[in-house]
Amino acid sequence: GWPETGRLALFLLGLRATCPPPEPRDLRSLVTWLKYHLEEDWAGSRWHGRPLTSYYQYGLGVLALCTHHKRVREEVIRRLLVAEQHSKFRHSSGRRCHVPPDTEAVVAMAFTCLEREKLVGTGLAAELRAATRRVRRRMVEKQSNDGFFGNTYSTPWAMQLFIATYTCWTQPAYDRAMAALLENLDSFTTAATMAQALPVLHGRSYLDVTSMQCQEEEELDMLVPLSSVPLPEPQGNMTVRLVVECPEVPCPQGWPYDHHLSVPAGASFLAVLTAAAARGDFTFETQETLQGPFLSRVLGLEGQQQKRSYWQLLTAPSTSLQMGVAEYRPHDGEILMLRLSHW
Repeated sequence: GWPETGRLALFLLGLRATCPPPEPRDLRSLVTWLKYHLEEDWAGSRWHGRPLTSYYQYGLGVLALCTHHKRVREEVIRRLLVAEQHSKFRHSSGRRCHVPPDTEAVVAMAFTCLEREKLVGTGLAAELRAATRRVRRRMVEKQSNDGFFGNTYSTPWAMQLFIATYTCWTQPAYDRAMAALLENLDSFTTAATMAQALPVLHGRSYLDVTSMQCQEEEELDMLVPLSSVPLPEPQGNMTVRLVVECPEVPCPQGWPYDHHLSVPAGASFLAVLTAAAARGDFTFETQETLQGPFLSRVLGLEGQQQKRSYWQLLTAPSTSLQMGVAEYRPHDGEILMLRLSHW
């Protein structure tokens, strides 16, 4: 089956962070499975010389093993190092024309962990350290004017890298990113995205779980709500306009698509698409990713990595959204756009 590299890596990271009761046999089994998936992930796409899933998931797998103080074969590390040296990370995502900052940050954090935990020799450690410096430099150079590294969701990963390498307090780019993050906290609505942002707000990174001291006695439950009063739900309906654009390739059906839709106030972009599909003249498909649903097909036309195409989410006139299709919540009267774009 399809390698579960990223999902298993996240589970192991969460397991380490929650200080579970020690069950060495179960942990060994999970570690063995992750090492197996790292090999299957690469073997499944050997013709292309890259992971079958993505470099993001592959780097996440190495990071998870490192936080549990587990070694990986040098060849596995070399695959990531060669990819960084030859700018191959961009092939792991069809959503951007440049190297995804979250992929680079995850891989660089894995490099930092391997070096810090002395799980590699001195020669390889020096190479990993140099690669991490290059990644940080590229992130600073490519930081957008609004303070983000890439987009809203890749920014916490980049910030974690600065925290993990003790460079956050001397880097003005980090301060700008923190300001942008604080202004957009309402974008983090899923468990996966919140898990990336919360450590940053406390000045921590995933590498901190590596040296975390777990207490034998049961700790007090600190996860209590600040208020038991629920937030008021938006009332009534709103009307939004949905427009589909295929600038270079004609949409195979329903082209052009331009309709007003009535949806409940506070509904997500995904709910708007579902409402459009209920009319019978609109179709779409999503794929589940580690960050939530990703829009893959609209009106029968699929965004394809091989053709370097993807469905871009925008709000009129031409503002690219920094949130996923399940997170963005349009306002009444807004014009939502789906554009088949190329990277």
